[in-house]
Amino acid sequence: MSKIPGDLRYTKSHEWLRTLPDGSIEIGISDHAQAALGDLVFVEVPEAGRTLSAGDACAVVESVKAASDVYSPVGGEVIAGNDQLATKPELINADPYGQGWILRMRPTGDRGGAELLDATAYAAEVAAAG
Repeated sequence: MSKIPGDLRYTKSHEWLRTLPDGSIEIGISDHAQAALGDLVFVEVPEAGRTLSAGDACAVVESVKAASDVYSPVGGEVIAGNDQLATKPELINADPYGQGWILRMRPTGDRGGAELLDATAYAAEVAAAG
């Protein structure tokens, strides 16, 4: 079973988000998503200053199996991309909820169509998917 920390929010497309003390948010992909992709070989993160709407493709993760877009769960301005992932994409495999974060952003009120799930609802979603 995938690790699903209770303090995060999730999307049905397997992104997670954490609200940081300064009100910004950190976004990554779930343990379930990284396990499904396999060993990551490349990660493209967005540059600071980019404005995103909820649901926008904002990053790409690529494994030996497939490439997959990462979608912004909320709207806002990117304040940082995780530059470590350029040389160490495997950080997402090793620590998806820690050092494997993909981007940080300052959110706006744009919640768009992204339904944010708590850990229990996300676990049910993952279990239902098989």
